Amino acid sequence: MSNKIIKVYADTSVFGGVFDSEFSEASQLFFDLVRNNKFTLAISPVVEAEITKAPRKIQDLFREMLIFAKQIPVTQEVIDLQQSYIAERILTNKWIDDALHVALATVGNCDVIVSWNFKHIVNYKKIPLFNAVNILNGYEKLDIYSPLEIVNDED
Repeated sequence: MSNKIIKVYADTSVFGGVFDSEFSEASQLFFDLVRNNKFTLAISPVVEAEITKAPRKIQDLFREMLIFAKQIPVTQEVIDLQQSYIAERILTNKWIDDALHVALATVGNCDVIVSWNFKHIVNYKKIPLFNAVNILNGYEKLDIYSPLEIVNDED
């Protein structure tokens, strides 16, 4: 097994999860692992824009984590993949930003996307559909998990 550091795209829910009693332990542990270089954190302008609407403590955490983060830009390639998810009815236009998160993680060559969004992203029905579209469009499969599933990885 290689010692490659896993590149993980964290959507907005993971930042907010630090301050939610149900998700705080795993979310905090995830960011601790990022701080300790166990994961490379990937973010995007979409996460940044959503964070600007969040409470100050979430904005502060986001700013703190910027020194550890790689920014994935929204490009035409990302938008095209996002539109493929919508065209295949994995998500509707109402949830277009959720499709954008998955497209950003995919085009940004992330190994994993983490989210607490069990309805639109970490969903056992949608994950294979996202990956089918990814493969059909020439991308790699994307692993999609909640933070809880990646922080409790026992070696």
